[in-house]
Amino acid sequence: MPKIVRFHELGGPEVLKIEDLPSREPGKGEVRLKVQAIGLNRAESMFFHGQYLEAPQLPARLGYEAAGVVEAVGPGVDKSWLGRQVATIPAFSMNAYGVLGEEALSPVAALGEYPARLSPVEGAAIWMQYLTAYGALMEFGRLQKGDFVLITAASSSVGIAAIEIARAEGAITIATTRTSSKRKEIIELGADHVIATQEEDLAARVKEITEGQGVRIIFDPVAGPMLETLAEAAAPHGIIFEYGALAGQPTPFPLFAALSKWLTIRGYTLMEITSVPEKLAVARKYVYDRLQDGRFRPRLAKIFSFSQTVDAYKYLESNAQVGKIVITVP
Repeated sequence: MPKIVRFHELGGPEVLKIEDLPSREPGKGEVRLKVQAIGLNRAESMFFHGQYLEAPQLPARLGYEAAGVVEAVGPGVDKSWLGRQVATIPAFSMNAYGVLGEEALSPVAALGEYPARLSPVEGAAIWMQYLTAYGALMEFGRLQKGDFVLITAASSSVGIAAIEIARAEGAITIATTRTSSKRKEIIELGADHVIATQEEDLAARVKEITEGQGVRIIFDPVAGPMLETLAEAAAPHGIIFEYGALAGQPTPFPLFAALSKWLTIRGYTLMEITSVPEKLAVARKYVYDRLQDGRFRPRLAKIFSFSQTVDAYKYLESNAQVGKIVITVP
């Protein structure tokens, strides 16, 4: 029987258990993967803490991103998928398709092939980060050459993907991190400017960098009280994308900044892209082409073995990483 990660109660990483469960046959429109690697995401941590957009149905599986080989297909699925090297795209509920295990079921519509030049470990570090950044910056933000873009929590895998996209499009990136300890790495990853928010005045530094213009696009997973500072740093007619809640605090609406600058402040998740087949097709090609020619390259922070799943999520919650944390499966 394959080993699968589940949890039976809410809590920290310690609630995660590796269990032997019967193999499942794919149903209509589904495939089964022999998993080789799993990419970790903050969404999964929020899921087992009970703080995510949907509540887990206990006992619950988890996991959005698995790279592996298609070993079985269900009714209605083209058999040419068999044997292909793919990775799952977060286009489903974890209550239905948690992929953290030695095998995983996935809707065929949520599969993304990746260039052969990449390893399965890198393949597990693609779709969540690049599609999340693509949707905000390109699909809805209409990023243009010369735009100033503020990217908070820039050492995360999504933050790094946003830096790569902005750089590829000729935009000017201002990345934030809490302290200077990650500044050098973030600059090496392509950021034009880095602000350490616990050491510097964010709004003042943005004003200095942009020569008083402010930033047109702000891409933020933190929210909380910092939103007021982000609104202060925004340019007139700017747009702020809130795609997370890392602050874990209420998020006051910056009314006067929004009124005086005519700001757009909107919630956003990559499901706005992955739930629309036409948009997903365009986004998938955008990312694949840039992975293929080397403009994008997944940045790996640390690799854990499957037996170290609890330790891997503890490391994720430590916020020590720069890039993606990946679990390898024997």
